[in-house]
Amino acid sequence: MRAFFGVMALLALAALAGCGVVAAPCRVASAGLKMVPIAGPVAAAPTDTCADAIDPTPTRS
Repeated sequence: MRAFFGVMALLALAALAGCGVVAAPCRVASAGLKMVPIAGPVAAAPTDTCADAIDPTPTRS
């Protein structure tokens, strides 16, 4: 039974991987923090990391 719940948890995490809807609150908070002069980008770094961990954005060349 314990293995079943472990497999179900892994499947749930796989289903959420790359989901932009789940990353949206992190991105909105980051955008709001970046509006603060001088300290904004530094304060937004943790929320950027949160959003990138949930839904990585492709880098532009």
